[in-house]
Amino acid sequence: MRKNESIKRLIILCLSFLGIILSTGIYAYTWIVQYHQRCVFNVKLYFWGHILMVFIYFVLLFFFNTTYGGLKIGFLKPMDVFFSQGFSLLCVNVITYLQISLMEVKLVWTKGIIWMTVAQIVVAGIWTFFCNQVYRKAFPPRDLLLIHGERSIEDITRKFATRPDKYNIVKCMDVAEGLDAVKKEIVDSKMAVVLWDIPTTDRNALFKFCYSQSIRVYMMPKITDVLLKGSDQLHLFDTPILLSREISLKIEQRIVKRTIDIVCSLILLIISAPIQLVTAIIIKAYDKGPVLYKQIRCTTGGKEFEILKFRSMRVDAEKDGVARLASKNDSRITPIGKFIRKVRIDELPQLFNILKGDMSFIGPRPERPQIIAQYMEEMPEFALRMKVKAGLAGYAQVYGKYNTTPYDKLKLDLFYIENYTLWLDIKLMLLTLKILFKPESTEGVDSNQTTAMK
Repeated sequence: MRKNESIKRLIILCLSFLGIILSTGIYAYTWIVQYHQRCVFNVKLYFWGHILMVFIYFVLLFFFNTTYGGLKIGFLKPMDVFFSQGFSLLCVNVITYLQISLMEVKLVWTKGIIWMTVAQIVVAGIWTFFCNQVYRKAFPPRDLLLIHGERSIEDITRKFATRPDKYNIVKCMDVAEGLDAVKKEIVDSKMAVVLWDIPTTDRNALFKFCYSQSIRVYMMPKITDVLLKGSDQLHLFDTPILLSREISLKIEQRIVKRTIDIVCSLILLIISAPIQLVTAIIIKAYDKGPVLYKQIRCTTGGKEFEILKFRSMRVDAEKDGVARLASKNDSRITPIGKFIRKVRIDELPQLFNILKGDMSFIGPRPERPQIIAQYMEEMPEFALRMKVKAGLAGYAQVYGKYNTTPYDKLKLDLFYIENYTLWLDIKLMLLTLKILFKPESTEGVDSNQTTAMK
């Protein structure tokens, strides 16, 4: 059974890999026929030179597809896979255009690159559809047994229902029925198991039972699990030891992170200056109100600072002084505000916050003191996300949504804090570029959304 599944997965992987080869082949034709023959390079390339150019393109495309999820056929929704592949192609083709221009020592004509990109995106769309059909035939929806506790299962069943092509919850069982009854159902049903918010003692017992029976388990981690995942493994004696440090980022990591923040914020401030100037003029002309919106937010250790944003709401949006998160179809947002929020222009002034040192490019999004106080009444652990500097974008923004529950956002942010590396920061920066084009990442919270409890 497992051998057959491994063979099927290998076939899907090969198909995904073949998609990159097809796009690389289109580039090879464009490079050799349209650019190499028309451009006058200082060094004329021959066979191995062409091989090197094609190989560099292949490596870049593989890197961006791996980063953005363009190879995750079956794991992501088909449109997400196609979007990831298309965005990867755009990134690589921009880099390639600049590479060819450097070789020519001037900006080369763009028609070839544009038509190449269009052809590649069309091929990627057809190939993604074909691979998804193969995947669905090879891997029908997996039947699941959901084991839950007292907490409502509506949220988790709704999330699994968004992927009917991949998951099918056949039965739900309350752990209160007894571990023996649950174990018997697990063995008899032969289904994969979802462990959803059950007492830790029962969860551990069921997890070890499933592991011993070679049964697949989907488990939603608690905060302690997230913290343990970032621990260091020590070999001091003949007993395994996990070390959880009191300081989240080491001194050398903080120095490198701050250097990147300063350099990148200066570069982006220069590039975005015309956009910020035009935005400021339009906002001022619309209702004569202030251009910038200043708001108190919290960063490392709960330290307060004034965050800067282009104003997207009416001047009297919070005239009663009560802090509220933006909601879907929020009437307080101006027509100009809707546009600048959609394309994220409203966030550009925060580059000054980053340059000043209040924020970083990557880190948990800073919240208002009032909102933090509300969350901490039900989730005291919410303060843990302030162990590092707040960020313009974060793990929760990349892998969650604007309307992801606060408890899930907290766990995502703790994943980042406990598993920090420089490469993770770079990866999140690249992924942030992708989510800028996804409309659901700018949605407001539902009016009836409540904080998810532990």
